[in-house]
Amino acid sequence: MRMQNLIPRWLVHGMLLATALVLPRGVIGDDSTGDRIAFSTDVVPVLTRLGCNGGGCHGKSTGQNGFRLSLLGYEPDFDFESLVGDDRGRRLFAGVPERSLLLQKAVGSVPHGGGRRTEPGSESYQILQRWMLQGMPGPRPDDPTVVALEVSPQRTLFGLDQVTQPLQVFARLSDGRVQDVTRLAVYQSNEPEIAEVSEAGEVRRQGRSGQMAVMVRYGDHVSLFEGTIPFRAPDTPALSRLAETPDGEVGVARMDRLVARQWARLGLEPSPATSDAEFVRRVTLDICGTLPTVAEVQAYVQDPSPDKKRQLIDQLLTRPEYARYFGQKWADILQNRGRGYSTSRQRPGTALFSAWIRDCFARNLPYDQFVTSILTASGSQETNPATVWYRTVRTTENYVESFSQAFLGIRVQCAQCHHHPAERWSQADYYGLAAVFARVGRKGGFADAEVPTSETIYLADTGTVTHPRTGEVLAPRPLGGDVFPISRYVDPRVSLARWLTSPDNPQLARTMANRLWAHFLGRGVIHPVDDSRSTNPPSNPELLDALTREFQQSGYDIQQLIRLICQSRAYGLSSLPTDGNRGDLQSYARFYPRRLSAEVLLDAISQVVEVPTTFSAGGASFPEGTRAIDLPDEAVPSHFLDVFGRPARSSACECERVDSPALGQMLELVSSAEIQEKLANPKALPQRLAASPASASEQVRELFVTLFARSPTPEELATASEFLAGTPDVSEAYRSLVWSLLATNEFLFNH
Repeated sequence: MRMQNLIPRWLVHGMLLATALVLPRGVIGDDSTGDRIAFSTDVVPVLTRLGCNGGGCHGKSTGQNGFRLSLLGYEPDFDFESLVGDDRGRRLFAGVPERSLLLQKAVGSVPHGGGRRTEPGSESYQILQRWMLQGMPGPRPDDPTVVALEVSPQRTLFGLDQVTQPLQVFARLSDGRVQDVTRLAVYQSNEPEIAEVSEAGEVRRQGRSGQMAVMVRYGDHVSLFEGTIPFRAPDTPALSRLAETPDGEVGVARMDRLVARQWARLGLEPSPATSDAEFVRRVTLDICGTLPTVAEVQAYVQDPSPDKKRQLIDQLLTRPEYARYFGQKWADILQNRGRGYSTSRQRPGTALFSAWIRDCFARNLPYDQFVTSILTASGSQETNPATVWYRTVRTTENYVESFSQAFLGIRVQCAQCHHHPAERWSQADYYGLAAVFARVGRKGGFADAEVPTSETIYLADTGTVTHPRTGEVLAPRPLGGDVFPISRYVDPRVSLARWLTSPDNPQLARTMANRLWAHFLGRGVIHPVDDSRSTNPPSNPELLDALTREFQQSGYDIQQLIRLICQSRAYGLSSLPTDGNRGDLQSYARFYPRRLSAEVLLDAISQVVEVPTTFSAGGASFPEGTRAIDLPDEAVPSHFLDVFGRPARSSACECERVDSPALGQMLELVSSAEIQEKLANPKALPQRLAASPASASEQVRELFVTLFARSPTPEELATASEFLAGTPDVSEAYRSLVWSLLATNEFLFNH
């Protein structure tokens, strides 16, 4: 026990008072400068403003240099004790506040690891000084509290020549007062490349145009400013035409209008429509994770039907590859992990769950039923494969965080230890949700003491969760919802599923609609897709609301929402930027190219080269023709998949899948033994082309359509033909040509 904890608090205050009485500045409590300083609503916000209680300083769980505060001041009682009582009160010198260690470190007059945080005479300095002169009063029940934080203006459309936008911040207190806290608030921009914000609350535009938001914090409240910096002058005539969406306009027409309205507001010029060849490649990859064949490309390009786009999408949604590809995507989100469960006796669980997910997408099971089946799953993996979710998701943290990210699009991890710094969620919210799963029982299915295999999931008679700080037993309830009925015969998970899928609760539909939009357009309306919060607003709120309503009104029909998105104007745009949209990264004025995922890329290489990949695990091989998107889990060994960003499935976050370029990926394309073995296979495409009687130009045209879904340009055709003619070994020439085309961005990316 630390020595200061042995000294009673009254004695500490007595020592401070005795010290102050012999100093010339007068008695503690004598403050002639104004009203009483309240600790919670005046002092704590200053500590936040100065960064003292941030996660990188004294607000982290272990504190800093023996001094600890609650993160961002969410526990003012704790902070008061730390300031006044810890270390025998040596941080404060009430008689002469400017000589207190707290202020001397803040202004840099004594060494401070955090550097200088403020200046003598500043508003922050004066508040701390006056608080000490008033006797360092602690939090009181009758202290006014902040009930609302308001930013003025709330949103601004910048003029073309406008560089800055000053903000004013007002705190509404419970006693009816309104305080201007502009100089005491903390500001953070979510898009620093578009606009930065100064400590004084002045928003200043930077090099890029687009939409940005500033999170404003004062005490335990946050608010938001939203700014729009146009690329060119807003298209006023277009805005007038698009101002109101007709009541009868639904589906694709409504989405197109809402996207076009944002283009007009930003002065954005959309790229032209993509070519038929590019579209068939794009949509086949996005729906089926598969390249279109030469015959499929030619059939679509030559089809004169006005509704051929809709017909193609319908055909793709009936193919087994659609269910396999989206099944693999959701196996990632649902953490269908095999690593650590790699023996032949343990593997069937992940295979069963993977097959169950695939079957749900093949049957187009309504999304609300899909989610309910997982949340309320009971039984064994043999009779109910959805129970496998509970094999990985098995702890308090797993329950709360996996459920919230997968189905609500919310990152609530921070609330496990403290109040969420950027949202309203508290520790009580976190552990109240955990209590929903407190009665999940397990029996059997253990090969040893640590590795679960085929467990049986059931509803236990009892099970509770306590608040880690207060020790209070918490009733089960959802985030932002009411307490669920508590009974031995009522499963809280069923109550959670009903709350989640209620027509009055749009969050489930909103999250899935945003996920699907991000899957097809390359970026969610809320970005990242699983970070939905009031301080991370959607880039086009009206569009996201429309998508959500369409999804709910369709009965959570996933395929119907895919049809709408893939027929939208935004999805059909060219990926080539124009001078009018080159800097756009948020508003879908062009299609955003993205690298093929690891599994899709490996399958595409196998498809082009005409040599399937052989997979094996646990000493057994998968059936011939098994594709990477068919693999049940991430534990199936594949160096190629790991290098190109296959996720570990350790969390529900889609951020685990890495698609950013890396040196290892380039080396894999250049020196991969797996790719070279495919190219050298006697049955591979290069050998078939070398043995064909067709001319080199015909072969090159076939190659380009196979890889890129387009014919070569005259320059490309001439270069490739010249290369083939100049290489004595025809087979080697075709191997080199195919290899070089596989390594191009045009092949590696969906565009």
